[in-house]
Amino acid sequence: MCKTISIIGSGFSALSAACYLAKAGHNVSIYEKNNTVGGRARQFKKDGFTFDIGPSWYWMPDIFEKFFNDFDKNTSDYYQLDKLSPAYKIFFSDDVITIGDHMDKICKEFERIETGSSKPLRKFIATAQENYDIAINKVVLKPGLSPFELVTKETITRLDRFYRTISQEVRKNFKNPKLISTLEFPVLFLGAKPNQTPSFYSFMNFADFGLGTWHPKGGMYEIVKAMKSLAESLGVSIHTNSNVEKISVENKTAKSITVNNDIIYSDIILSGADYHHSETLLDKKHRQYSESYWKSKTFAPSSLLFYVGFNQKLKHLEHHNLFFDTDFENHAEEIYDDPKWPKNPLFYANFPSVTDASMAPENCETGFFLIPIAPGLEDTPELRQQYFDLIINRFEERTQQQVTEHILFKASYCVNDFIKDYNSYKGNAYGMANTLMQTAFLRPKLKSKKVNGLYFTGQLTVPGPGVPPALISGKLVAELIEKNEV
Repeated sequence: MCKTISIIGSGFSALSAACYLAKAGHNVSIYEKNNTVGGRARQFKKDGFTFDIGPSWYWMPDIFEKFFNDFDKNTSDYYQLDKLSPAYKIFFSDDVITIGDHMDKICKEFERIETGSSKPLRKFIATAQENYDIAINKVVLKPGLSPFELVTKETITRLDRFYRTISQEVRKNFKNPKLISTLEFPVLFLGAKPNQTPSFYSFMNFADFGLGTWHPKGGMYEIVKAMKSLAESLGVSIHTNSNVEKISVENKTAKSITVNNDIIYSDIILSGADYHHSETLLDKKHRQYSESYWKSKTFAPSSLLFYVGFNQKLKHLEHHNLFFDTDFENHAEEIYDDPKWPKNPLFYANFPSVTDASMAPENCETGFFLIPIAPGLEDTPELRQQYFDLIINRFEERTQQQVTEHILFKASYCVNDFIKDYNSYKGNAYGMANTLMQTAFLRPKLKSKKVNGLYFTGQLTVPGPGVPPALISGKLVAELIEKNEV
């Protein structure tokens, strides 16, 4: 039976759900508060420079391919995908590690740092591949309704991987601090400290070393454009500049949303917007989770971002660059344990124009800098400038070049912007962290337990933060709607 479905927000989860629901024959409309679709995956263009202002890493290419395959399409129908070689560089205070595009190259680099380390590395990645296969084909495809979803032959025989941490697993096999940081880095995409993340999540290391790092020509926004095109071809109506102000409930059933003061009636309402914010659109008695619930949760970091146009090509860089030239653990403590502006932050620098000439004018460079910070911090222009100066000075020192005089312009984005543009809880950038007590059925639910016909999707519910999980989240909620409502 065809249902009229209103979707709040147009991020990856919302677009994914819209496509699956439209394919199933429903009348689907998306309402996006901003003037472009994509949620946090938007683009900023200025003077010939193109910046992805949100996600910038393309990992798990198989997940993207599976999504488009579900509609008898391929990623290549929409965008050109290139594997980066090398994948990225990590700058330490006294060395630089280059992560190649193949395990043999990575093993050779590990051996350069620590003789004999390639053998435990291959074993570690083999286990990570096992975990990846289980996670992608078993665990993440469950809607988070029951703890029994985690009980499979594969997970039961590997139960210890849920109670040991990534940090314990890595440090058991590697002693060199640079290699430890390199192997602990990928779980930061899950939004938690390595010593609080189950070792099962080493599947992120396989996503990194095993599947590689990719780039869609033209930037990550090409994925959004592809999904928008697919959705519209399936009959989805997309409305931008359409702020949803209220979700109305009658007799414990979601009945309508108020958009720019207009009431729009629906059979089903699905929110792909920030979960906490979505519940504030309901009268208090209809909310599932209290403010104390949200305050008790471990949220992934926010970010201070800079988008910088340079008037010349820069040296000694790759497309992706991590600056781990300060203490990893101290910075993590300043995000999770004692939230404050970090004293000596790690940071990430992305130069897509190194591999994709379309991202910058000729002989220029597009630079994207990111500092992970605790959500909810004070955000002022003075603090932004202070941290820009700090990281640019370190960037110049580590890459052995002067770049400040070659800056044409810079723009910044931080806590206040995440709140203003995305209604993000405390201005977080990645959602809720995937700690053991915030995994699977322990995350906020896809279906409201108080309001019939009301559903949620995105990085605060299952499977968790990241672009590939967002695509899966949209599929999971669409399947749940089909099961419950049709």
